[in-house]
Amino acid sequence: MTQPSLFISHGAPDLALSDAPARQFLESLGGTLKRPDAIVIASAHDEADGVVVRAPARFRTWHDFGNFDRRLFEMRYEPPGAADVADAAFALLAAAGLAPRRDDGAQLDHGAWVPLSLIFPAADIPIVTVSIDPRRDATWHEAVGRALAPLREQNVLVIGSGSISHNLREVFARSGGGREWVERFTTWLAEKTEAGDRRSLVNAMAEAPEAVRNHPTDEHLLPFYVALGAGGGRGARLHHSYTYDVLAMDLYAFGRPGSNQRG
Repeated sequence: MTQPSLFISHGAPDLALSDAPARQFLESLGGTLKRPDAIVIASAHDEADGVVVRAPARFRTWHDFGNFDRRLFEMRYEPPGAADVADAAFALLAAAGLAPRRDDGAQLDHGAWVPLSLIFPAADIPIVTVSIDPRRDATWHEAVGRALAPLREQNVLVIGSGSISHNLREVFARSGGGREWVERFTTWLAEKTEAGDRRSLVNAMAEAPEAVRNHPTDEHLLPFYVALGAGGGRGARLHHSYTYDVLAMDLYAFGRPGSNQRG
């Protein structure tokens, strides 16, 4: 069984409690996927120097946020680690010259546990976390994904979890106005992804319209490139909606047929 790779916009932690279209889509997504034997996930909130691979005996929910509904702090999502898949991922990354490191840490940040709790709520699929490095560029993260691509043929689902737009200053300063600047950026990404235009995509921060306004810093876009590389470079946008008015919640699938879907 060959799995796709996915890019998920995880939004704010309260996605787990909201009635947003993105939450509804993620809750339905698990039923459209063949059950993977394991999941490898790269979250925008898992930063390191280089690439770090983690698969403890069991992950612990990390409430890496404040000032949200107290119910979020009572939630737990604690799947087992997939030690054998972590070994395979480490070997693939090392063979690609990416100098991976291992870490025994068990904390699972909200960029991982919130979307996973909606897609696979039982927390019974073993996972591996792979870090991002904000000091490295899109091409480097795409190479991480390409190194992990063979795992898909072993029924491992590879996920990049970030945000297709991530200007929190605009979120907190909103006083009306349009979001055409987000639409221009996200439409460009969707078109280039469906065309398989890897060259343009890895240069999105320089070439895409309104890129810097959507991503003043690009750590939430970097997991997109992990999914892109793992999925072979051509994909489809499966979902497009908004939360907090200007945070686009796009979801992409690579390596399988897909369709545009607006929530």
